[in-house]
Amino acid sequence: MKLLTDLFPVILFFVAYQLYDIYVATAVAIAASVVQVAYIKFRHGKVENAQWLTLGLLVVFGGLTLFLRDPTFIKWKPTVVNWLFAAAFLLSQLFMQRSLLRRMMDHAVTLPDAIWLRLNGAWVLFFFAMGVINLYVAYTYSEQVWVNFKLFGFLGLTIVFMLAQGVYLSRHIEPEETATEDQ
Repeated sequence: MKLLTDLFPVILFFVAYQLYDIYVATAVAIAASVVQVAYIKFRHGKVENAQWLTLGLLVVFGGLTLFLRDPTFIKWKPTVVNWLFAAAFLLSQLFMQRSLLRRMMDHAVTLPDAIWLRLNGAWVLFFFAMGVINLYVAYTYSEQVWVNFKLFGFLGLTIVFMLAQGVYLSRHIEPEETATEDQ
């Protein structure tokens, strides 16, 4: 359900683009993101920082796209978001006792420190690569291809990356101590 909620603005952007153009799609994405954040705030009482960041960047880059009638800005937004996430994961690993990834997952998974470092590094590389790939598609292919990639390409690459991470994790998860082992 969370994935569908997270994809809500992107799906509406895609549909609006298919029916109208990049400018209507951008306005729809901004409105959908505002509704999304308002719904999350109302339903859960708290909005994650990443969602605020994404909304803020969408309003800024989408607003520039609409105001200047230049789709370049909305095409850059996914890259900026991904590179900011990459920077956050990297800086957390360098300057905090526990990386962002470990903070998000260590309540559910027990791993050796070296594995946490590798996983966090993989997320840094993934986010950086997604930003680069977005720019490549945006500047190499048509706007239509970029819009399709924004929904299907990003989703597909994210699913593949998470499946690969799951396979990697399954080899390194430390088993929990159980009461039956002590008897």
